Amino acid sequence: MEKEKDKQLSPCLSERLHVFESLWEKRGEQQGGRTAEEELRVHLPDGRTVKGTAGVTTPMHIAQKSRVKGAVVSTVNGELWELARPLQADCDLHLLGFDSAEGRQVVWRSGACVLGGVLEAHFGATVCRGSSSEVGLYCDYRLENGSLSLGEVEDKCRRTASLKLPFSSLELDVPELKELFKDDQLRLQLIEEEMTGPTATVYRCGDSLHVCSGPLLPHTGYLRVFKMLKFSAVKMDVEEGEPGVLRALGVCFPGEKEQEDWEKEREEARRRDHRRIGKHQELFFFNDVSPGSCFFLPKGAHIYSTLTDFIKSEYRRRGFREVITPSLFSTALWERSGHWEHYSENMFLVQCHPHTYALKPMNCPAHCLMFEQRVRSWRELPLRWADFGALHRNELSGALTGLTRVRRFCQDDAHIFCTPEQLEEEIISCLEFVRSVYTVFGFSFRCLLSTRPDPCLGEPLLWDSAEQQLERSLKQFGEPWELNPGDGAFYGPKIDILIRDAIGRQHQCATIQLDFQLPIRFNLQYVGADGEMYRPVMIHRAVLGSLERMIAILAENFGGKWPFWLSPAQVMVIPIGGSTEEYAQQVVKSFREAGFMAELDADIGATLNKKIRAAQLAQYNYVLVVGEREQESGTVSVRTRGGKQLGQRGLREVLACLTELRESRSNQEGF
Repeated sequence: MEKEKDKQLSPCLSERLHVFESLWEKRGEQQGGRTAEEELRVHLPDGRTVKGTAGVTTPMHIAQKSRVKGAVVSTVNGELWELARPLQADCDLHLLGFDSAEGRQVVWRSGACVLGGVLEAHFGATVCRGSSSEVGLYCDYRLENGSLSLGEVEDKCRRTASLKLPFSSLELDVPELKELFKDDQLRLQLIEEEMTGPTATVYRCGDSLHVCSGPLLPHTGYLRVFKMLKFSAVKMDVEEGEPGVLRALGVCFPGEKEQEDWEKEREEARRRDHRRIGKHQELFFFNDVSPGSCFFLPKGAHIYSTLTDFIKSEYRRRGFREVITPSLFSTALWERSGHWEHYSENMFLVQCHPHTYALKPMNCPAHCLMFEQRVRSWRELPLRWADFGALHRNELSGALTGLTRVRRFCQDDAHIFCTPEQLEEEIISCLEFVRSVYTVFGFSFRCLLSTRPDPCLGEPLLWDSAEQQLERSLKQFGEPWELNPGDGAFYGPKIDILIRDAIGRQHQCATIQLDFQLPIRFNLQYVGADGEMYRPVMIHRAVLGSLERMIAILAENFGGKWPFWLSPAQVMVIPIGGSTEEYAQQVVKSFREAGFMAELDADIGATLNKKIRAAQLAQYNYVLVVGEREQESGTVSVRTRGGKQLGQRGLREVLACLTELRESRSNQEGF
């Protein structure tokens, strides 16, 4: 009976499948017969060349022929390519497994399709959307009655995947999507909001349909292990009386070995979790009185301020000038900039009858207002304006994750207004800025050149010229970079910089974006050397990105063991015996006056060894022990966080050495 029940589809799902099949047949008729098959050559990373047939041979065939195990996706000439998609011409082929970032996302996206189908077919849920994230796969859904069990959903997913259901896809335009999902307005709304081009890809898996950016696996048989993690509520606008939206979050794997490796990574990530570090070191906390907004305690504020001061010192060297802009703007500004049409649902609105205002989610329109305040000359350009104003974005409650996704944040945000002739030099300067800062943190990084999306705003010739300039800048910069076709912003191409942390995770923080549209919308102009009026080019750029998110990344990268220059716990002074406490207080005072984060442990109930151990566990970079001998000679006995004893040193010498260490922003221990 259970099997028969599982096979029954609701009328709306049956109708949806019927529409999809009709569209599938229509596409087949339009494409006609297969073109003539030609021989092609596939070049592999190890130097081998494999022959194949255009339109027939797939990366999956190449993997089997070359005895490459564990492949889940491929790249063809740098472009992600599904294993089951036929190759079209001679190419360079890389086969990627679950151990790659791209492969993991392919597996989890495919798992999200399986999960969505299970929620619909077995539990009667209405799926709103599903995809992958950095931490796993998810599906947002609504359920009229009852609740779900993690174990039961997990089991159904595993059973469904074992059927080896193939994934097949269609590119559909908006009218076709409306026909396909006419019974689900919320899902259709979400699809349209997330579309970056005129079409969206719809995948069929068994009797379920999913809108997904792809690529996906050839079939569900690649997914042998499922693990559901949790259910949570998601904030989303629904009609009164309708069930709320919930999120099912999980992971899946090609096999048990991948699951075991993930469990180890997860344990290491849990140990480094910035939320745990933040609580243990008393850096910050969150409270429901202001959801998604961080309360930075003194130690956390020290890190925040130190990072800000670091970037400001770089600004002074690099010709940036800081500006301060309001937080609240009339909707007239956002309508003028174009953000109101595309971004208003992510803004916090303030009603002040009869006007509506919005907290700023970005600084760029305010900087355009500043530029137009008076006539600008070519002699003033480039103008480089930096802004550390607080930004607010109304993120979904289910998406809030510690410091990595918040509603109130600050960016090391800057905008450059320059002439077209200055553009290439400015881009190289921005890239050098990024390299300089990331070298201090010890991050390796790579650059992505994201080109024209479809649709986009602006003339094709303007896009071509800008992309060529960005490419020349990247080549001159000399660091590794890759092409990221079609992923530029709708207003201009961009360079995204991905950093790799201590445990191999990638994070996108820095960005350099060209913008053709805001100068047009604000009619920004400058007087050229010939007396004629010209349009400036606008560059959006950030190095750290969100300060909040960068603090989270740094906390996890260093595992809470902050380098001295950034540390909120730099020096712990420990007196031996009550008679030396006054001298210890003088030592603390000397360090504080020099701008260090210094504390005194005067607990008379603890032994010296216990105090030293407590300071080391609290990640104080240096422990200074002072007894009668140190008091008489004006010295301190120095130990590092790692337990290395540096011996008895003069107080002035230690102050000078630590000042030099701080100013050099070195990540080393000892001096």
